[in-house]
Amino acid sequence: MRRARYPRHPFISAAAVACCLTISAAPPASAADDPVSLPTVRTALGPDEPCAGPSAETARAAPWTRAALSLSRAWQLTQGSGVLVAVVDTGVGADVPALQGRVTHVGAAQRDCVGHGSFAAGLIAAAPGPGSGMAGVAPQVRVLAVRGTDERGITNGPALATAIRQAADGGAKVIYVARAVLDGRAELTKAVEYASERDALIVAPVAPDVLPRGATGDQAAARPYFPAFLPKVVSVVDHGPDLARPTNAPEPFAADLSAPGDAVVSVGPRGAGHYIGSGSSFAAANVAGAAALVRARYPELSADQTAARLASTAYPADIPRLDPYAGLTAVAGGDVVDRRAEPARVDPKPDTAEGSRRTALVVAGAALLLVLVLGAAVAIVPRGRARSWRAADR
Repeated sequence: MRRARYPRHPFISAAAVACCLTISAAPPASAADDPVSLPTVRTALGPDEPCAGPSAETARAAPWTRAALSLSRAWQLTQGSGVLVAVVDTGVGADVPALQGRVTHVGAAQRDCVGHGSFAAGLIAAAPGPGSGMAGVAPQVRVLAVRGTDERGITNGPALATAIRQAADGGAKVIYVARAVLDGRAELTKAVEYASERDALIVAPVAPDVLPRGATGDQAAARPYFPAFLPKVVSVVDHGPDLARPTNAPEPFAADLSAPGDAVVSVGPRGAGHYIGSGSSFAAANVAGAAALVRARYPELSADQTAARLASTAYPADIPRLDPYAGLTAVAGGDVVDRRAEPARVDPKPDTAEGSRRTALVVAGAALLLVLVLGAAVAIVPRGRARSWRAADR
């Protein structure tokens, strides 16, 4: 199930045409194919587990996401300069070279024990470094780090709501929320409204990266999580290089966009090394980076219009796939109208008996009209030629 929150508009782009006409037989070489074994980023840590440290490994090749999102072309238009993106997560390390000089920390957010927040910030904003092809979607944006969890990565709805308000007060134009929770709907609804009133676009994962231990049966079924399910929030699900989702990944409920999130590469909480990770939270980070690119190139667009543009220019699929380059280059055939707060609409099924009858009548009528036109042409053209196409004498 997916809410019909975003209208599709007559955007036209060369990227969309090329995407529809060309399908690569095999993905390009990427960091996922790199022989170096990267450590895996964690979502949370147990009470006695040590904090994540710097990775000793570097991803030399460009991650598969760079080609999948057409970032090399997008960067010729903008790299996000002038936009502030809030990262509501486990914090963002103060000693990450790829983010150096572009991170402002709120409270204790400069310490990232888990490493998840630094990883997500890297997907959004990391600058390319020597000897590596890894870079964020918007490598010139500024980052506002806001702690939305405790030091071990545990969180709840009220804690996320407080962090969203802090991000909005800090002036962020894009707010990335890394977590999907089941509680705190009322507090999160008010926090999202508060941020929206300040023209901040909120992006969040449609479901947790992994289900809690012991989650079985009904808990594994698709269900609404917050803040992703709320109006005014862009809800994101992950896919991998083959456009499929990882085995046993939590089922999405009402996702707006799909973006690269499986086997993605980014930075750790310290040092220049890299980690690898999978989950909808990382797909949401890529969408947040794309939103920053759009807001940098089109500063006149509101948060709602930016969200509508990303959805309208996405590659058509069951869950539309993010296309940042199309979002930057598409030409709008009309005003972007925000309908994300509207209830979902169910399209009539085309294979009903009534629909089939109407379709048959339309086809028959069109065929009859074509026959009449051809018959008239057969009768008129020879006479016209005989008259050298002059009007008859009266």
